[in-house]
Amino acid sequence: MSAVTDERQGSVAEGPDFDGSNRERGDDIHAETARRGRMIRVATTVVAVVALDQITKSIAVARLQRGEVVEVIGTWLRFDLTTNSGGSFSLFQGSTMLLAIGAIVATFYLVHLVRTTDDRPTVAALTLLLCGALGNLGDRIFRAPGPLRGEVVDFIRIPRWPTFNVADMAVTFGGVLLAATVVFSGWRRRGDDAAPDPKPEREGRDGE
Repeated sequence: MSAVTDERQGSVAEGPDFDGSNRERGDDIHAETARRGRMIRVATTVVAVVALDQITKSIAVARLQRGEVVEVIGTWLRFDLTTNSGGSFSLFQGSTMLLAIGAIVATFYLVHLVRTTDDRPTVAALTLLLCGALGNLGDRIFRAPGPLRGEVVDFIRIPRWPTFNVADMAVTFGGVLLAATVVFSGWRRRGDDAAPDPKPEREGRDGE
């Protein structure tokens, strides 16, 4: 009888550990499923934005002539075909190869950040930055005059702003969203640090 009792007690003692391991395994599976879903959404967004960027650039090259300005909404929005060997918004002219190599490194780093980040606004911002980096990197690899030396196609012009493309728009929106996310997170952390801790008050009442 005592042997049976000891066996039951041992089963009861092992129960919580067994349940805990199952719970941890379930949490790991849930986290992995969420990560895969996030990466699928990111990949879909990247493919869509990069495709839109490359299609609009190809249409601009086929339909527009250099020096020809097409007014879409008066002087507020115009199409003006240009190419540049620099970065976004025609910055850093003449540094095509360095920018291409930097874009490749940045792409791998952004992919790593997206894989390891759970915050949705941050993931959205990083995804937009990745879209922009890949869009312009495609020009540097596949357009003339050659691989890693290709010039980026720009064709959208608005007042008081350098000529840009869809990839540049993604970089801009992603940068603004990322900055806003960082600022908001800082405010939230300061608010949490400034909030009073209710535990001492409860402990005092319990002691009474």
